[in-house]
Parts: sequence; C-alpha cells; structure tokens
Amino acid sequence: MSFVSNLRVAFYSLMRTQGLALTVILTLALGIGANAAIFTLVRGVLLRPLVNRDEDRLIYIRQSAPGMRDENTAFSVPEIQDLKASVKTLSAFGDFSVIEFTMVGLGEPRVVQAGVVSGTFFEVMGLHPVLGRLIGPQDDGPQAAGVAVLTYRFWATTLGKDPSVIGKTVRFGSGPMGDRSATVIGVLEPSVPYPQDTEIIANVVTSPHHLSATMVTGRLHRMTELFGRLAPGATLDQARAELRTVYGAMTKVHPEDYPAKAEYQIGAKLLREQITSGARTVLLVLLAASALVFIIACSNVANLILARTVRREGELAVRTALGASTGALRRMLLAESLLLCGAGAALGVMSAQPLVAVLARYASRFSVRALDLTVDSSLLWVGAALAIVAAVTLAFVPRLPSADTSNGLNLSSGSVRITGSTNRRQRIFAVTQIAASFVLLAGASMLITTLIALQTAQTGLDTRHVLSINVPAMSYGKTPQQVVDFYKESIRSIDALPGVNKTAFGMVTPWRDSGFGPGMQFSGDGHVHVPGEDDPRAKWRVISPGFFASLGVPIIAGRDFSAQDGPDKEPVVIVSETLARRMFPNQDAVNRHVYWTDPVLQFFPGTEVEKARLVAPHRIIGVTADIDDEHVVPEPIVTIYSTFEQSAIFGGRLFIHTSTDPYSLVAPVTRIIHDMSADQPVEHAATLEDVRAEVLTPDRLNSLVFGVFAAVALAIALVGVAGVLAFSVSARTREFGIRLALGSQPRDLLKDVIAEGAAMAAGGVLAGAAFGFVLARLAGSYFPDVKMPGVLPVVLSAFVLLTAAVVASWLPAARAARVDVIQALRSE
Repeated sequence: MSFVSNLRVAFYSLMRTQGLALTVILTLALGIGANAAIFTLVRGVLLRPLVNRDEDRLIYIRQSAPGMRDENTAFSVPEIQDLKASVKTLSAFGDFSVIEFTMVGLGEPRVVQAGVVSGTFFEVMGLHPVLGRLIGPQDDGPQAAGVAVLTYRFWATTLGKDPSVIGKTVRFGSGPMGDRSATVIGVLEPSVPYPQDTEIIANVVTSPHHLSATMVTGRLHRMTELFGRLAPGATLDQARAELRTVYGAMTKVHPEDYPAKAEYQIGAKLLREQITSGARTVLLVLLAASALVFIIACSNVANLILARTVRREGELAVRTALGASTGALRRMLLAESLLLCGAGAALGVMSAQPLVAVLARYASRFSVRALDLTVDSSLLWVGAALAIVAAVTLAFVPRLPSADTSNGLNLSSGSVRITGSTNRRQRIFAVTQIAASFVLLAGASMLITTLIALQTAQTGLDTRHVLSINVPAMSYGKTPQQVVDFYKESIRSIDALPGVNKTAFGMVTPWRDSGFGPGMQFSGDGHVHVPGEDDPRAKWRVISPGFFASLGVPIIAGRDFSAQDGPDKEPVVIVSETLARRMFPNQDAVNRHVYWTDPVLQFFPGTEVEKARLVAPHRIIGVTADIDDEHVVPEPIVTIYSTFEQSAIFGGRLFIHTSTDPYSLVAPVTRIIHDMSADQPVEHAATLEDVRAEVLTPDRLNSLVFGVFAAVALAIALVGVAGVLAFSVSARTREFGIRLALGSQPRDLLKDVIAEGAAMAAGGVLAGAAFGFVLARLAGSYFPDVKMPGVLPVVLSAFVLLTAAVVASWLPAARAARVDVIQALRSE
C-alpha cells in the first residue's frame, strides 16, 4: 500500500474517533503555536542581522566600576581622547551621549530625549538616511551650525512622515545652560536606537553643556557612550587586549581619578551582543518554557494514542494475522500521526501570528528590537518541523504485535486489557507532564511572589493622592531668578485650585526619572578625609518649600525651607535620616554643616562666586525621612536637599497633593501654566501610584506570561492524569467488580484510585524538582540573572499540583466506586 493510500485510510480511521482527533489537534496546536511564536520572537530579537554596515566589525566599549556597583560609568571626553590617540586596532570611534532638551518648533513644545554625537558617529555605526543627510565631520567644532537628525520612529509616529520637516529650524532648551537653535537636516533609517531610544540626534554645538569646560576637560564627568569599528585585520580579542593595555596606562597617569576601591575596568563586545544582552535571558527562559509546554502536549497526546492503540488491539491483531508486517503497521500509525500533527501545526501557526504581536509588545520592555518584529516564513518552517518531530515520536510510542504473538492479543475478547508495558508508558508520560508543569509552576510562583513583594513594599510616600507633572525649566530669555519666580507663581496659582492641599517643585519624579549615578562626594563637620579614598556620596535634589508635605513625608527634626532662605541668605540644606545617622551618629544633625567635595564641581557652570557658594559649608536646618526615588523597594538613601532659591534648577517636576481625583486637575493645571508661558511643555501627568505601577510593568508582564504558560501546562497535565486514571478504571472494571463482590467498600476503590493519581503527581513533583534544580544550575552558569526559586514558591507549587491532581483523580475514582458488580462480572 502506498503512503498516499495510508493517509487516506488514516483519515477515515480518524473520522470514526472525531472527539479524540479534535483533542489531539487542539493540544498539539497549543504546543506548536506557542513554540513557533516564541521562536519567531527569539529569531527576530537575538538572531536577526542589524541594518548597520559590517555589523561584525562594530563594537561597543564600556567602562565600569564594580566597586561602586556601577556597571556602566560611561566615558568622559578626556578619556575618549586618550583612547583615540593610542588604540590602533580600532579604525574609528563614535561617541553618543544622551541629554534632555525642551524642543520648540516641531508641533507642540515637548521634552525630547536627544543623542548628542560627533561627526564620526554615523560613519562608524554604518547607518544611512532615508531623507536628507546625516551628521558628518563638517558639523564638528564649536563654530559649526547646529544641525539635528530625526529618528525614523519619531518622524513616522509623531510627525506623520512629513517630508517638509527637512530645513526647519527648532530651538533646544537646556535649562540653566541656555538654549540653542538647530536645523533639521535628515531622517535616520529604521535602526536599533542604542544606547537609548531618542527622538532626535544632534551635533555637539546644540548642547551648551557639551561645549562647557565640564565636558571638554573634566575627566570625571562621564556621560558619553563609546563605539568603535575594528581596523582591517584586527580581531575583537586583539582590540580588547589593546584597550585594556591603554586603559591601564591611563589609570596610572591619573590615579586620583580611578580609586582602587572603585575597581575601574574597560571591556568591549560586538554591538549586536550588547543590544541583545538585556533580552537574551528572558527570551531564552521563555523559549525553554514553551519547550516544556510542547513536551507536556506531546506527552498528553502520546497517552491518548496509547489508549487508542489498546482499544485497537483486535484490529491490529487481525491485520497482523492477515500478513501485515510491523513496518506496514508503523507506516499506518505514522500516517495518522502526520494528519493529526499537520492539522495541529496548521492551527498552531494561525494562532501564532497574533501571539507574536502580543509577545513582541511584551519583549519590547527588554529590547527595542521587538518593536520592529515582523512575521516571516520562518514561522511556517518552525511549525512544520515541530509537526514532523511530534508525528514521528507519536508513531513510535505504541508497541505493535508481531505475527507470532498475535494470538496473545485475545481477538475474541470484547474488553480492554492493558499490558504492563502500556501501563508503565502511560504513567511515565503522565509523570513527565507533571514534572514539566512543576518546573513552570515553580518559576511562575517565584515571579508572582516577587511581584507581590514589590507591589506591597511601603514607599513612605502618599502615592495615591500625589499628582506628578513634568514642567521642565525653560530659561530662554529669562534670568535664573525669573525661572524660580515662574515656578513660585505656578505653585501659588495651583494651590488656589479647589481640592489642592499642597503644591511643590521637585527635581525628579520618583522611580520614573531614576539613573542619576552614584551621587556626588560630600563631607561634614567632624568627618576626616582618608587620602586615596573617596568621600561619602550623596544624592543631590533641588526642591521648593513644601516639597515634603506635598509627598506626605514627615520632617523628623528641624524645619522645612521657607521664603526666608533666599539666594542672598546663609546656605542651608535638609538631609535624609540615613545621612544624619551615618554622618553624625548619636548626635543632633540640625545646625551641623555639610559641604560638597566632588572634583566634578570645579567644572560647574556659573561665576566664581557661585561656585564658591556651592562648595561652601551648608547648615542643616532639617532632617527628613528617607525618600528613595530610584528603587521600587526602598533602601536607606543618603540625600542632600537644597532649596531652588539657592541652587541651579535642573529637571522640573510639580507635585500636587490633592483630596480630590488627581487627574481632574490636569486640565486646569495645564491651562494655568500655558497662560503664563505658551511654549512651556506640560507632560506626563500621573499619580505616583501609577508611576510606580508603570515601573513595575516588566515584572507584571513576566508574571502574567509565565503564569499563563504554567496554567496551560497545569491544565494539560491534569487532563493527562485524569485520562490515564479514567482509562485505567475502564480497563479494571472487572477487577473492581470482583473486589466489590468479595466485600470491598466503594470508598476503598475511591481511595485507591485517588492515591494512584496522587502517587503519579508526587513522582512528577520529585522528578520536576530534580530536573528544575539541574536546569537552574546549568542556566545560572551561563546567565547570571537566572536564580533558583525560594522555598515558598517551590512548596506552593508542589501543593497546588498535588491538590489539583487529587481533584482531577476524583471523577475517575467516583466512576470506579459506582461500578455495577453484575455488569462488571458479565463484561467477560
């Protein structure tokens, strides 16, 4: 019989068991669809080539200071100049630093994340324009005209791909550093926005900060990312070795800028590896989870195929007796498996396409490459490959009769008999499903318990009643005092609105605006500087009077800032509780003094008098409870707060404490500010509760995605356990009848079947725990982010699985307890 004929016979055979066929197809569709979708995601994010020319020659160079827990300190301009002068294995360097501009001139005034680059950047990165031109060497130098390039996503989504933007003039505001104008000269091709997703990329002259002495001569002022292109014939290992040699010599020349405790070091890797590093672990774990779902689905289907084969013993025995060889029977089973798996793969691939879109949005939290993901033919090839693997596996699961053993199949019997081999296989498949489900459930439980801990952590802030609004400092045509007066008038007008309790100015929105580095060095009364070591570091925050009241944070000692703390008065500060305890142990910190000692402050903008005032001793007038505005789970934080009357204003956030719906204030607040300044951006209004929830979105998505995988796996596994027990009960009907006839109670049969299900579940949990332990240790050796689940998630997962298995066993057990003795004895 030809294989086509086998397929035809298989089709008619499956049509007689439509319920089983449908169950197998849906189960396989689930496993194949999930794997095809996730492989497409992994391929698109981790394996897809970059658009950058000769990407295998493009490297990312990183400076880090593990001793300060800083994985990326970035580079300063003097450091980059030293590397350029000495490194020969790299033919060119490209630098990129991120700065926040207030942009006016392209639609509504808005705050944009901007990349500031040198003229070699785009050539080194190997990128091209889709409109106009890119920044080149002719745009370098302080006398060059300001120019800007729009990123493709910003041009497409915000400006509607308007070609007339080329040649337009925009104004970039840099807060107290002043404003600059620039001409839009081009639109960048679609590419991975690394190291940060920016709206525009401009040349150095557009940023007053980049032209200042702080940037040009400050070796400690590190804010620039560095890229390089390997020279012809040079390898990545050679470049790494030379970079370390040059870097070592550089640190010896300037030992004061590289303290030993900070453990400064330099490294390099291919740009593609750097871009995908943030998503690699989570995507590979997701791929492993989908593989476990596929294993569970195949194990479940294998049990169904085994059960069907047992019920077809008579048919197979007849075929064998009539001369059918084992190979012919196996081809018949393979034809049936191919039909089932092909249908499952087709349905799985169809369901995978929308799943890819959902997973891409999830993965975009870890890698911007996921935003540009498209479905291609690889989805079909993956689905087809999985279908073939499943079909071949399922075709060889059943044990077939041979011509000399066909008589042992009891052709005359009308009942179902399960051989020891079949029984063992069914239980092995059931235990495999439970084991894989346990691994997924334990991982999901760990993520969920972590999320719960993050969500329930006490922040010390009144997050529900505080509205945060970005109102960045606009210094164009204003003196520093006029900028302060703008915020003071804004606060006075907003305070007059109904339902507003207190309004204040702050420098950053908690959690959203984190990433200000390790802080600046400072000292205080009685502190002795140790030669060769850094002074303690503190966060610096500029605020207005009433800031702590607006956030619902108490002042523990002393007082708040007031109108009397003016620019010509004594310099005063408020410090965090942790700073007061560490710097002045067992003492009252109020009326003591602290002062900044960080070397980078020598490059701070301003007159000599202003610089001297900045580093002068500041009297502590108050101690406040810690406000950790960087970590979702608060940690002890060392912070020094200055009043905006005595400090330069950076950032610009208004915090409004209200007794009404916070979002009802957005429109009137926006109207008040625009009445004062039509060009003033007013953006990102959100309660601190919603800001925190937004920051926790990746953790929530992790819990949701892996929770869904675990739930699906658990459901399939429990159906498998219930199916094995139901088939076992069906085959043991006569045994149960005899036991009842001999005096056994129905509850004894009920207990036996439930115990059988619980034993399979317990075996699966133990196997899953052992497999999960080995898998986690193995993965941890390659991916440091992979951690072993704690005791609580493991115990909770085991309890859920065992309980669910007992519940799943109840229906087959109840059927066994209801066996009719007379009917059971007549079954033979």
